[in-house]
Amino acid sequence: MMKKLLLSVICATLLIGCKVRQSVSMKKNNGHSPRATVSKSDQSNNDSDGLYELPEDSGEFVHFEVASIDEYIDTFSEIAQMEMKAYGIPASITLAQGLLESGFGRGALARKTNNHFGIKCHTGWEGDFDHHDDDEKGECFRKYNHPMYSYRDHSVFLSGRSRYAFLFDLPSNDYRAWAKGLRKAGYATDKRYPQKLIALIEQHGLHKFDADVVKQGYGRVAAAQVAENKPRPTKVDTHIVKRGDTLYSISRKYSVSVDDLKRLNYMYDNNISVGQELVVKTAKFN
Repeated sequence: MMKKLLLSVICATLLIGCKVRQSVSMKKNNGHSPRATVSKSDQSNNDSDGLYELPEDSGEFVHFEVASIDEYIDTFSEIAQMEMKAYGIPASITLAQGLLESGFGRGALARKTNNHFGIKCHTGWEGDFDHHDDDEKGECFRKYNHPMYSYRDHSVFLSGRSRYAFLFDLPSNDYRAWAKGLRKAGYATDKRYPQKLIALIEQHGLHKFDADVVKQGYGRVAAAQVAENKPRPTKVDTHIVKRGDTLYSISRKYSVSVDDLKRLNYMYDNNISVGQELVVKTAKFN
């Protein structure tokens, strides 16, 4: 059962470009770390896109104090799983990168910017920022008022850049291939970056979070696992996308939900194109 994270921020509408410097530190309650709520958006509006509702921005800087790696994992594992459902990035990879890049939330950059993934400003960034010494002195890094914004921006960053596109053809449960692919795509300059991620994943059993999400029907799985989990052949019905088709209209035609259509076709957004072949139904038969 998914852990429910307690929402620490109730606030006004998200303003990505705000320049807020006030700091509010989250302290532990009853010996437990503060947690951010992962709540599904209104079903009639946003649920079909696989995203969950982020906390709104109060205009205050909210920092989560965690005392250990295990506490970091407990605090952010559900968020990583929801990002995996929405964008297809293995939760184990997201958590391992968060642990490594942020020093499990206790590194200097994470403390002053809530930047858990070491993402620099880059051309086009219009949000808040701060300067931090990294490969060079005083480099520009993105700053977020809440850690959950950092997790979402990490997903958007990887899924929105062409150099990382090949990663999304990898099985969602193949964290080793993802770790090596991130280094190949240039996410980090450290030659041992893949080994560090893999070691974190295996030492702390982070791959179990991938398995949980895959069991729910999200993401690509390795061919060996597909064969193991499908003892009987599967009959597949398809639909060729025509002009004017939408995922919603197709879902109505075949009496299947938009969410199921996306799962069947490994889609992480609602974009379709004329001539595209979509799986609309599968059924086991002897």
